[in-house]
Amino acid sequence: MSSEQLSVERKALRINLDSSKYGTFAEIGAGQEVARHFFQAGGAAGTVAKTMSAYDMKFSDKIYGEAGRYVSRKRLVQMMAHEFSLLQERLSEDRGKDSQFFAFSNTVSALNFHKTNECHGWMGIRFQIGPLGEIHDIILHVRMLDRENRLQQEAIGMLGVNLVYGAFHHHEEPDDFIKSLSDGIDIERIEIDMLEFNGPNFEKFDNRILCLKLTQSGLTDAIMFDQKGYVVQASEALYKKSCLIERGSFRPVTKVNLDMLEKAKKQFVARDQVNEEELLVFMELTLGSLADAGTIDYDDFISRIEVINACGYGVLVSNYFEYFKLASYLRRLIKKPIGLVMGLNNLADIFKQEYYSNLEGGILEAFGVLFKDNIRIYAYPVEQETFERYRKQFRRGDNVRIKESSSGLINVENLLVDDNLRNLYKYIRENGFLETIKECNRDNMRFFSRDVFDQVLKRQDGWKDNLPPTVANMIESKNLWFNSS
Repeated sequence: MSSEQLSVERKALRINLDSSKYGTFAEIGAGQEVARHFFQAGGAAGTVAKTMSAYDMKFSDKIYGEAGRYVSRKRLVQMMAHEFSLLQERLSEDRGKDSQFFAFSNTVSALNFHKTNECHGWMGIRFQIGPLGEIHDIILHVRMLDRENRLQQEAIGMLGVNLVYGAFHHHEEPDDFIKSLSDGIDIERIEIDMLEFNGPNFEKFDNRILCLKLTQSGLTDAIMFDQKGYVVQASEALYKKSCLIERGSFRPVTKVNLDMLEKAKKQFVARDQVNEEELLVFMELTLGSLADAGTIDYDDFISRIEVINACGYGVLVSNYFEYFKLASYLRRLIKKPIGLVMGLNNLADIFKQEYYSNLEGGILEAFGVLFKDNIRIYAYPVEQETFERYRKQFRRGDNVRIKESSSGLINVENLLVDDNLRNLYKYIRENGFLETIKECNRDNMRFFSRDVFDQVLKRQDGWKDNLPPTVANMIESKNLWFNSS
């Protein structure tokens, strides 16, 4: 029977009636809602070895060891490891040959009485695919979006059942597993922004692609990878950090991309409250930039991630086409200064009023979110001749005018927006929300990323000239993005 035909209650019952599945439920926060589903379904004596909860932090530390943050991946892994080892130690001799042991755990911060906390949690299962089999882990991070504690508990309970059922019945088909996570739960109630499959049988799966599929399925709008390409949870990675982020297609990373980020960083670290030791610098891809003819090429996606990593940066992949939505997302995670790095062509696009026609407050509402508090935009100049070619080639940038400059560069000072927005533009500049990136290298400003990519595809003479040596070497050694035609 497929998961589409099974309610959460039927999933719990099916697990209970399978005598080979046997394990422990350890839950901290939001009650013991997952275990409750299995007890209420009936037949739980055949499935549940133990349920427990260690709400008191000192008790929790004594059982699992210190973790620093109690709602964290580290605490979750401690819980799964401890509970699974107890199962093996105490029950392997009696029923190890006939059972697939599992240890389900979660550590959750549900809505507090004052409704002031971040409502999120870590959830995972350590399990055997067959009796006496090797250990496999599935781990996820969830945000609860309901505004009542009781509803959040309910959602956590259903998600936990879906995770346990999916681990045993969909572990060979991650697409089905991801689809089944929201069974019985309105997708507006939860956000799953991180997913890991770990273990010998899961080596054929790429966790980067699995997380990308979370965004494609609508379970989250953003996922993050660190400088080594490992999946990380954004709120943990950005905890107590400042951040500087550059959006682009990065297909591949060019010398201009790096110059933008490095020169912007030099200005960003001069800001008050920015400690370079506590700064996270990364690049951002949007789902739109990944899609080609409406579909995503996963090999191309991995190539972009690896090239960015080779340059020493982490990656954010988001579904935020508009910058104000990206700003809102980052501000929810970060209290310290935030810097957005972009070219003048993208800055011009921000002032297109038609982008905000679906907002009740139009461009003023969007700008009220974007240009607020701790956010500042760093705009990279562009050669005037190149900008005019950009207008003609891509039919964009017609909403702004250029004031003649002896330098031949267009920057924040000589970019002129439509007359009805000029006072808004003046306000943004005079209040320090917008800076021109200085000391830029003009040698490679005459090419767009699309021009460089076309050269790379065809391996035209000089295709390496606009690329950092690390990137060019990687493309050559791995034969990335090659079209002999």
